[in-house]
Amino acid sequence: MSLNLQPNFSESGKRYFHAFTPGDDFYEALIDTHRDLSDEQSAMVNAKLVLLLANHIGDIGVLREAMAIARQDV
Repeated sequence: MSLNLQPNFSESGKRYFHAFTPGDDFYEALIDTHRDLSDEQSAMVNAKLVLLLANHIGDIGVLREAMAIARQDV
């Protein structure tokens, strides 16, 4: 398995009229998750989210690929 870099957002049972809408829904949920948090709290939420999603993915090779891509140009 390799890292999927194509848009891949969806919500079960929901139909979208525009290809970008699921990504917009995710972004809105992410912003809402951080609303009214301090910078420290927001960083903690990000760290927890990364670990939860990494555990869900589970494939160390895919996670290494994602980390390498995330670090590019930083």
